[in-house]
Formats: sequence, C-alpha cells, structure tokens
Amino acid sequence: MKGEVKQREVANEMMTEREKMISGEMYRPGDAELVADRVRARELCAKINSVVSDSDEREVHIRELVGMAGKAVYMEPNVRLDYGYNLEVGDYFYANFDCVFLDCAPIKIGDNCMFAPGVHVYTAYHPLDATERNSGQELAKSVTIGNNVWVGGRSVINPGITIGDNAVIGSGSVVTKDVSANTVVAGNPARVIRQLNQQEENA
Repeated sequence: MKGEVKQREVANEMMTEREKMISGEMYRPGDAELVADRVRARELCAKINSVVSDSDEREVHIRELVGMAGKAVYMEPNVRLDYGYNLEVGDYFYANFDCVFLDCAPIKIGDNCMFAPGVHVYTAYHPLDATERNSGQELAKSVTIGNNVWVGGRSVINPGITIGDNAVIGSGSVVTKDVSANTVVAGNPARVIRQLNQQEENA
C-alpha cells in the first residue's frame, strides 16, 4: 500500500500542472503555462464576442479555441471559456447568449445539444479542507453531456456531472447529481420532474 502511494507521488511530481489539472489531481493555477493558456483563451473569446453579425467568422474563431467541434457549431456572444482546449462539442451545437464553460477538466458535449442563455458548466472546484484551499491549489472534474440534450437558461452544471441522452434541464436548475437519459429535471438542487417516452423524444 505504501509503495503504491509512493509511486503515485513520484508520478504526480513528474506531471506538468496542466497534466495534473486535466487528470483531476491538485494543481497550481498560477503555473506559467496555465496562465498563458488562459490568456490565449481570453483573446480568442474576445474575437468571438466581437463578431456582431451572424457570419462564418465567429465559427472560425470558435474552432480555433475549442479542442474539438463537429458540424454547424454556433455560440452567441458573450461566451467565456477558461482554456478552450478541454471543450469538445458534437454536431449541431447551439449556445445562446452569455454561456460560460470552466473547462479546467474536459467538457464533452454530444450531438444536437442546445444551451439557453446564461448556462454555466463548471469543472473547477476547490478543496473542502481550508488549509489545502488556502494553499492556492485547485481541482477539476470532467463533465459529460450526451446527445439531444436541452439545457434551460441560467442553469448550472457542477463538476463531475454526467447528463444522459435526450435529457432536459429546466431553467434555473442547479445540477448536483448525474441526470439519467430521457429525464426532465428542474430546481435547486435539480430533481426529476418526469420521464420522457420515445414519442416525446422524437416529437
């Protein structure tokens, strides 16, 4: 057991802060590489947000920013991302005004997903222990969103959450637990409101 702990500590010491961040280990956000990555993301977000017309120019900047993007990806301004390279979206993704993606860990979004205005997706969080928290180190857990998911306005999706295919998140929801496929959830914290049948999914 002690040997395994020691091996993990040695492996952790050999990782860059970026590698630690993406893998869910404690990391230091003030690391020079991560600071430069965030500056790059903010510069690209500024370019995306400066395009006022519905032109291909905005999509060009989006594709430069995000790690992977499918067909017909559209984001209204203003959009905010921490790093960009940890966001992966499928085909026909739409994000309305003022969406935020704190993509310290990977955020994976499937095909045909729609985000209403002001949706926030968080992977970043802080240690519960005050001493660790005051050290300035942070943590991140990945978020996975399936296909055909609709997220209502001003909803918050917290770190480590998985949302199944065809789910609907009601406006103003705070999602603190995984959401099953074919489910409507709403509230703070979000709770199951109803199950969707196949006919409703295809409507």
